Amino acid sequence: MTPLRIAVVYPDLLGTYGDGGNGLILARRAEWRGLEVVLTQAPSDAALPEADIYCLGGGEDGPQVRAARSLIEDATLARRAAAGAVVLAVCAGYQIVGRTFPGADGTAHEGVGLLDIETTKGTGPRAVGEVVGEPSEDAPGALPTLSGFENHGGQTALGPGVTPLARVVHGVGNGDGSGTEGAVSGRMIGTYLHGPLLARNPALADLLLAWALSDELSDELSDEWAGERTEGPPPVVRLDDSAAEALREERLAATIGPRRRRRARRRR
Repeated sequence: MTPLRIAVVYPDLLGTYGDGGNGLILARRAEWRGLEVVLTQAPSDAALPEADIYCLGGGEDGPQVRAARSLIEDATLARRAAAGAVVLAVCAGYQIVGRTFPGADGTAHEGVGLLDIETTKGTGPRAVGEVVGEPSEDAPGALPTLSGFENHGGQTALGPGVTPLARVVHGVGNGDGSGTEGAVSGRMIGTYLHGPLLARNPALADLLLAWALSDELSDELSDEWAGERTEGPPPVVRLDDSAAEALREERLAATIGPRRRRRARRRR
């Protein structure tokens, strides 16, 4: 099997909230399963490399505009996404991969156009704090309750070409009045959740890996999430996520309370 290529996109522009950790988490979870991985920090002053998974993070208004312009001119991200590469875009990165997003003064800027979303500048208080979301019925995979934190001033409206990632239980999320958080289309996920997102939600990391890997290995990973195993020695290893799950449960309980957390478990 050829190495799995993971690129953290423009950490010099989109590295404000530590979202580059998502790339590291994907690399480690693949390596722990015996896979060869090439993890690349892809700066904005060089051509974007060919990769199987692209991770975009949060950033400030000015760098966000520069990142969008560079990605549009470079065109590698759009080409690779069209070819089936996985894209995880967080906060400013989420807005960038949409159709339009606002600058500091509210002026609309062109996005890369990978997701059917449009973001405008919010008129109310900035969305800052913990977020809890229950995966929407149409969200891919058997994902558990999602946990993260948000810090943004945008209102993101979803078009018919995307599905919400989650329904907001606590926090703001997309902020457009729909009560949703994030967007999914094909092998692309956009979200406002920092954390880093994949540190708090390892099942989501495995979903992205399954999308990026071969069909055979993806099937095995999907079986693993569903709690099923095929006969014979599996080609992947069930990871010990006890530490990550303890962190996730602690943040969920602190945010929505243990009683509501128990009710959420029973609903699933």
